[in-house]
Amino acid sequence: MHRKMLKFYLTMLNLASDEEGQDLIEYALVSALIAVSVVSSSKHIASAISSIFSNVSSSM
Repeated sequence: MHRKMLKFYLTMLNLASDEEGQDLIEYALVSALIAVSVVSSSKHIASAISSIFSNVSSSM
């Protein structure tokens, strides 16, 4: 059991010191932020468009 924990600990230390995946993580975070902002703004835009069509429909 002790060997497995030591191996796991060394693997985690190796991953923490490895900087090759850092750029990929940063791009993923930026992409997620953009996706969240697009989704939140599209809900607002969709309700605005729906209200415009309702106004046009009622005035006809």
